[in-house]
Amino acid sequence: MAASGETLTSVASDDAIEIDGHIIEITSPDKVMVPATKALTKRDLVSYYAEMAPWSLPYLGGRPLTMQRYPQGITDKGFYQQQIPANFPPWIHRVELNKKDGVVTHVVCDDAATLAYLASQGCITPHVWLSLAKHRQYPDRLIFDLDPPDGNFESVRLVATVVRELLGELGLSSSAMTTGSRGLHLLTALDGRANFTTTRSFAKDVAAVLERRHPDLVTTAAHLAMRDNKLYVDVSRNSYAQSSVAPYSIRAIEGAPVATPLSWSELEDRSLNARSYHAGNIKGRLQSLGDPWKFEVLQTQPFSLGDARAKLDALIDHRA
Repeated sequence: MAASGETLTSVASDDAIEIDGHIIEITSPDKVMVPATKALTKRDLVSYYAEMAPWSLPYLGGRPLTMQRYPQGITDKGFYQQQIPANFPPWIHRVELNKKDGVVTHVVCDDAATLAYLASQGCITPHVWLSLAKHRQYPDRLIFDLDPPDGNFESVRLVATVVRELLGELGLSSSAMTTGSRGLHLLTALDGRANFTTTRSFAKDVAAVLERRHPDLVTTAAHLAMRDNKLYVDVSRNSYAQSSVAPYSIRAIEGAPVATPLSWSELEDRSLNARSYHAGNIKGRLQSLGDPWKFEVLQTQPFSLGDARAKLDALIDHRA
């Protein structure tokens, strides 16, 4: 895999790009995909993902991928697509996975050419599984999605801190990422020994403890009408075949906000919100600061849920 900042691409023409020997054609390159102060065209979208590949691929590689596609841009109706289309080139990696309704063949984005090709097909936002394709039933990520009421990011910053503290009590570290939409994702690296049933049960119990400790701030109610203006801690993605937005992905929202990994110190900045970083400023951020997750445990130190489960059970027994 290329090192961060390494050039992977060369422009063949205004309507094509060459990456690692693959020519990727860009049909309707001037089509506006995402309205913004400076509109993001399809050519811009392909170039963005090609240039961001060194930063994005560590979080995409080896994982089944779901495409969020807007072939006509976000002003038209988009769709999620799991099954790889028949016209995708054979050099794109793929994996067959069992689902309730049969077998689905997913893209596995292991290289810059694939990432750029997906963008050329109107995939504005790639979403990835919490498990690797080769260990599909055993996630190596645990995720908590902090969804605020009315886009109130101050509540997100506060709840992120209490989630981090609780996970710390359980012997787990976590990393934070703006979703580019409304809230934050908090992720913990796992050793891949526990299956999805185990990790989802653990995440649900963590959320329940948070709700009991902070009843005026946190809810686990899935239905919006039952949340009573509290922040929703969503753990539903901790399930087989579920996916979440990949780091450094553009969201299908006007202004092209980007899901952005953060350092914990950044959450102290009251001006921060879920859309602070976008296609127009994310490259400058990475050039000056690098990837804040590069040396965090999400990349370097996976955790076992065994001891954490025992500590969580003790908290539950003591009516935390």
